[in-house]
Amino acid sequence: MITSDLRVAVIGTGARSVIGLHVPAARPGARISAVADTAPEGRARAAEVFPGAAVHPGHRALIAAGGVDAAIVTTPDHTHADIAVDLLRAGIAVYLEKPLATTLPDADRVLLTAAETGTPLYVGHNFRHAAVVRTMRGIIERGEIGAVKAIWVRHFVGHGGDYYFKDWHADRRRTGSLLLQKASHDIDVIHHLAGGYARRVVGMGDLMVYGSVSDRRDRSGESMPDWFSMDNWPPAAQTGLNPVVDVEDVSMLMMTLDNGVQASYQQCHFTPDYWRNYTVIGTEGRLENFGDTAGGVVKVWNRRHEYAAAGDHEYPVDGVVSGHEDADVATMTEFLAHVAEGAPTLVSPVAAREAVAAGALAADSLRSGSVPHTVPDLPPHVVQHFSRPTTERVPR
Repeated sequence: MITSDLRVAVIGTGARSVIGLHVPAARPGARISAVADTAPEGRARAAEVFPGAAVHPGHRALIAAGGVDAAIVTTPDHTHADIAVDLLRAGIAVYLEKPLATTLPDADRVLLTAAETGTPLYVGHNFRHAAVVRTMRGIIERGEIGAVKAIWVRHFVGHGGDYYFKDWHADRRRTGSLLLQKASHDIDVIHHLAGGYARRVVGMGDLMVYGSVSDRRDRSGESMPDWFSMDNWPPAAQTGLNPVVDVEDVSMLMMTLDNGVQASYQQCHFTPDYWRNYTVIGTEGRLENFGDTAGGVVKVWNRRHEYAAAGDHEYPVDGVVSGHEDADVATMTEFLAHVAEGAPTLVSPVAAREAVAAGALAADSLRSGSVPHTVPDLPPHVVQHFSRPTTERVPR
């Protein structure tokens, strides 16, 4: 078990790498000691964002240099598995930004390596820590809507053109699909709220708007803050899209979970608004959120009605007004406590794998005529490894 001050590395210095800035506040004494990026622009950004940290040209050079206890991996999704495996084998604890991987075989490879080495693995499904999710989970745990039987999720991705269609996210060779990349948060939360994992999935989707936008250019050396603007509207008037755009901008998923709960998820990247709407239906009522950050509300109806705009009970959503900084801080705090003390975590690598499995197989389904797919089980010894008390799994 690591008990001294933690030396933490950041691998990949794109827009998401700033979660590393939370490390000192998340655990006093912890610090960013090293950064790695394969691009010259990324290394220049590393020196600016993380002053004083050693800068390396890639994760292998960082491993060879030594002196790192844990690493935060925020590289493009298709690189996650290889980098995580190398770090785990080197005995470096891993915070892997979601999704765990872009394919199910890669996700399983990472978990197998973690089980074999005993090195701590954590996947950054920060949305479980969001106030709206905590509120919904509390309602369910208190029994206010009875036993959960159905979950419906609508995801209005109002910033989709800027966030996902101007860089590598638009290329399925690097992303897989947005039904995996973007939806993995919501799939994981569906599993969390329902208390089970998807075992049969069907997907539908299409590239309806952004595929027709002809204004394209290479954005090497840039990151999302360089081009994001609320003035980029309407969607068909977007400029500077990625040269390759072959991921769907509308996608849908239906799933049956191992406990019989049925769930659906819909995602659209050209809506004017940006938020998630959850409806959870139980045997004695239902809940629905309106807004998913501070100022929003979760309503519960558990008496019989015609239409009623007001809930029988209403719970305000606290936290940040926009974004997910509070969830990022909670996630980083949990990761560092897990590394240093073997503290338990709200989301396990098995849950992260199950989110990848549902999203990846649903993407295969939507690209093959919406044929249903069955999610395979993990090997029992891997499940057993991640089911043991965490203090038994942290190398000493």
